[in-house]
Amino acid sequence: MNQLQTASAFLACSIVAIPAFAQWDPAAGDWGKEVATDLRVMTWNVQDGLCRSNTKTDDVNDWNALVRIVAGLEPDILILQECGDNSGNGTGSGLDSVVQLETVADLFINGGTDPFNGGSVTSYTKLFKPGFDLPYVFVSTSNDGFNRNMIMSRYPIADINGDGSAELSNFGILPDAYQTGGNGGIRGFMFAEIQLPDETYAGDIVVGNAHLKSGGTSSDYDDREQAAQNTAYYIDYYYNGAGTGVSDPNSKVILPSSGSILDENTPVVWGGDFNQQPGAGGPAEWMTQAAVVGGTDGTDRDRTDSTISTPSQPITGDTSTQGSSSRLDYICWQDSIAGVRRQFIYRSSGSGMTVASNPFPVTTFPISALGASNIASDHRPVIVDFMMPLATEDPCPSPPDYFDDDILDVFDVSFFLIAFNASDPIADINGDSAYDIFDVFAFLDLFNAGCP
Repeated sequence: MNQLQTASAFLACSIVAIPAFAQWDPAAGDWGKEVATDLRVMTWNVQDGLCRSNTKTDDVNDWNALVRIVAGLEPDILILQECGDNSGNGTGSGLDSVVQLETVADLFINGGTDPFNGGSVTSYTKLFKPGFDLPYVFVSTSNDGFNRNMIMSRYPIADINGDGSAELSNFGILPDAYQTGGNGGIRGFMFAEIQLPDETYAGDIVVGNAHLKSGGTSSDYDDREQAAQNTAYYIDYYYNGAGTGVSDPNSKVILPSSGSILDENTPVVWGGDFNQQPGAGGPAEWMTQAAVVGGTDGTDRDRTDSTISTPSQPITGDTSTQGSSSRLDYICWQDSIAGVRRQFIYRSSGSGMTVASNPFPVTTFPISALGASNIASDHRPVIVDFMMPLATEDPCPSPPDYFDDDILDVFDVSFFLIAFNASDPIADINGDSAYDIFDVFAFLDLFNAGCP
């Protein structure tokens, strides 16, 4: 068998065995990203499940349910609310410090010896998904005496706007325009600047996270509205420059004290538990639209209105994120920069849901996979897969798309095989001037990744 025949046989077997791209098929238990370069952001109020005193075992408990759901959905960026409240969890007392909660986050991903309870952590995401990691953790210093917010990221948290810091637990502003001054509310509004890989993405991302004040009194509503107005102003004036090209043009941002506007390929995405009912015209609208709906003061980079998530559970059709009718949890984004391939709510049970329609490792949750969501938290996560500006303008580069038709099929395989047999440089995918099995592997990797 010559080189061409060997490569042809190997490719034929491999391509039959490996799909060309991921499939979004929740009914079959596939809840993953359809395209590898999409950036998955997930927000979740975890109802005190992440705290130092909680039981961290592979059993029927909220920690294990949280672990398995996060591992099953594999977010690139995870924003969490209600972390660190040991009293609220019922397993201890007091609020975790920043350092303690950072340790809890590490145990959640990597396992190890539990320094708080003793013994080993027997439920952690890498136990079920060894290749999944969220190594960069930012725990907010702001808190309400009970809990904190947290951001976990696949990519480094790094200063991208030159203000000397990559993390902000809460901002501070003076009165201007439509806001009366203050900050992001009772628990703070945290922001993390996240550096995306230059070889894949044209820009980076700034991610915000908050848990606005709960309650149904007029003062509770006023607190949420003021925090939302302040946040809208901060995003527009500090990160966008309010259309002037200069960060904080009116010199009203007192914390942080300096910075530059974000580049045109770097969006701001923010979310959390906004304690807003559907159609209430509350904080989510203020943070995206500012004072004028459809006006020129919006928080998008071009000063149009940003977008508010409107997800549903893809199988059950549920739109509530807490209880039977409450949509309290949102993700908002600058839609002139970041597109959306998909947005959804995850819940392990409901009409039409089966064990098989849940992702692994929720499918093997002890006793009842369908009960995992209710055990994990009284809230359900909201997930958005963002189509970020890519480093290449080519929607499907060559290789593997040798025919440049943005479709990967047998014609591209045939083209590679002919070039490979002729020792054509376009088949030397790994660039080592040799034409061998390593080029075949490299072609398979590209083909399997699919078109962005």
